[in-house]
Amino acid sequence: MNNAPKWFIPVAVVALIWNLLGCTAYLFDVMLTPEDVAKMSEAQQAMYAARPAWAVAATAVAVWFGALGSVGLILRKRWSFPLLVLSLIGVIGQDAALFMIGGMSAGAVALVLQGVVLIVAICLVLLSRKGISEGWLA
Repeated sequence: MNNAPKWFIPVAVVALIWNLLGCTAYLFDVMLTPEDVAKMSEAQQAMYAARPAWAVAATAVAVWFGALGSVGLILRKRWSFPLLVLSLIGVIGQDAALFMIGGMSAGAVALVLQGVVLIVAICLVLLSRKGISEGWLA
């Protein structure tokens, strides 16, 4: 196994923190009580109610596999690649649901944030692929 560049592990740690934040957001979302939902605006309540189960599952895949894949990067394991690919597929599923349900009414902040999430997921897949090709991951 080749020595990874000095920036590799810090980037992997930041990726893990990023994905753990996603896991936290996911848990907060799925643990909302009816009282919490009632405090949302009508538009937010409508979007929340319109979400299909597959969209929630896609989010779970995105964040949990992203976190596990990031752990794999930190441990310098090549199994991080398929996990990060699955995470990217989950992000794409999240995005599909967001655009099908909310479209532009989701709000600019939500759309920009999802764009950032997609870019990070793509970059992590590319990083793990490069790590394998360069011998950084075993």
